[in-house]
Amino acid sequence: MTASSTSVSPGPAGSPARPKRRIVWRWRVVDIVVAAVLGVALGFVFLAWNVGYLAPKAVIEPLLPGIQGLVNGPWLLAGVIGGLVIRKPGAAIFTEVVAAVVSALVGNQWGGLPTIEAGLVQGLGAELVLLVFLYSGRLPVAVLAGAGAGLAGAINDLVFWYAGSGPTFSIAYLVSSIVSGAVLAGLLGWLVTRALAATGVLSRFASGRELRAEV
Repeated sequence: MTASSTSVSPGPAGSPARPKRRIVWRWRVVDIVVAAVLGVALGFVFLAWNVGYLAPKAVIEPLLPGIQGLVNGPWLLAGVIGGLVIRKPGAAIFTEVVAAVVSALVGNQWGGLPTIEAGLVQGLGAELVLLVFLYSGRLPVAVLAGAGAGLAGAINDLVFWYAGSGPTFSIAYLVSSIVSGAVLAGLLGWLVTRALAATGVLSRFASGRELRAEV
């Protein structure tokens, strides 16, 4: 029997008891399977974006050095969605790394190990935010998780791919990557999770039960 992700604490006199969130550490078999499936599916999104990002990058890059961080969001989706669906420690990292492995195995312009390393760092950025908020599925938490993934990924890129860049480039890249992560991974990831929950496929997860409780 798996522990619930919430417990009930008594409220003030005359008020209903309030649920108190707590972290569930143990992974079920279904958690592993669903996280892996999400990672593989979103790995193909990564593969498509490995080519698709070139057009918007060519348009925005001349506007301001470093602003190409705006295209980074889709590569951060897996960690955010995995964390929002599974809501257990390691879910964001696991899902993002699986997606990165798919991208690396099929092949891309950055190489296998750098791609997997980047996935690990980006997943960690989302994971830390979700951990702080006890793996809540609320929209603000999802947006912050996407921003955290964007920040972690941008720092990683500045160290390994843009070493020696000036402060203007670095600041623009950090800010644009955070914004992209917040919108294209956080907000979009939250919407995708809600859409999946609405189909009923997440009925064994808190993310699916919460949506049913709202309607």
